[in-house]
Amino acid sequence: MTARPILETVASLMPRAKTELSELVAFQSVADPAQFPRSESEAAAGWIAAALTAEGFEDVALLDTPDGTQSVYGYLPGPAGAPTVLLYAHYDVQPPLDESAWISPPFELTERDGRWYGRGTADCKGGLIMHLLALRALRANGGVPVAVKVIAEGSEEQGTGGLERYAEAHPELLAADSIVIGDAGNFRAGLPTVTATLRGMTMLRVTLDTLEGNLHSGQFGGAAPDALAAMIQLLASLRALDGTTTVDGLSGDASWDGLQYPEDEFRADAKVLDGVELIGAGTVADRIWARPAVTVIGIDCPPVVGATPSVQASARAQISLRVPPGQDAVGATKLLTAHLESHAPWGARVRVEQVGQGQPFRADVTSPAYTSMAAAMRVAYPGEEMQTAGMGGSIPLCDTLARLYPESEILLIGLSEPEAQIHAVNESVSPEELERLAVTEALFLRNYAESRRG
Repeated sequence: MTARPILETVASLMPRAKTELSELVAFQSVADPAQFPRSESEAAAGWIAAALTAEGFEDVALLDTPDGTQSVYGYLPGPAGAPTVLLYAHYDVQPPLDESAWISPPFELTERDGRWYGRGTADCKGGLIMHLLALRALRANGGVPVAVKVIAEGSEEQGTGGLERYAEAHPELLAADSIVIGDAGNFRAGLPTVTATLRGMTMLRVTLDTLEGNLHSGQFGGAAPDALAAMIQLLASLRALDGTTTVDGLSGDASWDGLQYPEDEFRADAKVLDGVELIGAGTVADRIWARPAVTVIGIDCPPVVGATPSVQASARAQISLRVPPGQDAVGATKLLTAHLESHAPWGARVRVEQVGQGQPFRADVTSPAYTSMAAAMRVAYPGEEMQTAGMGGSIPLCDTLARLYPESEILLIGLSEPEAQIHAVNESVSPEELERLAVTEALFLRNYAESRRG
């Protein structure tokens, strides 16, 4: 069966895809009620439920997960005897950060220089649109040859584990022969890539207290223990001089033996300033795919504007630790907690709170579904072969799905190539990548159904 009708159908659907992605991006669906109203996430979930219903999905439901958010589920029956494929995306997004740094409003899809800008365009509202495009293309060309389950998570970016716990309590819900996670990305635009590994993560908040209250720095500074200075010293203990992560007891010397990431390409992708060195040791691929990495993602302290000459009594920081495959996130959390408690200077009182955690993941890229995916990518990306890469980010659900359904084949694709700048200001998606990956997914589903019949 020729692939041309699929390519032509997806191309014809791209204007509709842009309209729908614009509607989804407009929801300020940050799953943190301290930053954005819960109603924004609920409205996004309602939009997705309506879209699935319109596509003929059955059992469409808003699942109230234990972390207080909603995931959207739907089931599309397939031909008798056909395999079942689970398609995953998440509709919650990272906060926009400094909205003044966005060239166009973060929650308003804007086309510029051939890309579509807006929070969630690539991570991962675009992934949901990719799934819809693929299914519509198949329906227009003979029908969807597999049974399909769709799950759209509502709190992936927060790492609070709501969907993981829901799935563990309802293990039959997401069972499938194959699972396509639409939340990864190509190594770079135009190079078809499946993601073989994900680092896990743990998120901790640490608070240091040294005084009953702030003090005048002239009267007491020099002897009174400064909580902010203590925090700076504590955070510095998490890195060696070259920037390598140094958490007591945590191994950091693994190597990546797959697709490599040339340093000059990484510097360009990361927009590292001229003269500024990269941190860590080993190859770039070692550092971002195979080794732990600690990041201080926030500090509570007085802003420069309005600061008073005071010795600070308390300071708080939020720390993210990426955990590579082969290491346990629970164990890494214990090691990081112990490190923070033992390295605080001057006897500062330490409080550590865990706010998120997810296990790393390693896919079996030798499973038969990868043959179907490679053939699909070969058509969607003429002249290119499927590549296998790691991803330094985390999708905690992947480990849960692998444990619940050990016979399922899990594949990770998506729209988050380097130019997308996910989690940063001015996030964007390439419509060409969206189109190619929708074609890829449609052809994969067709190939996979044929392989299971054989």
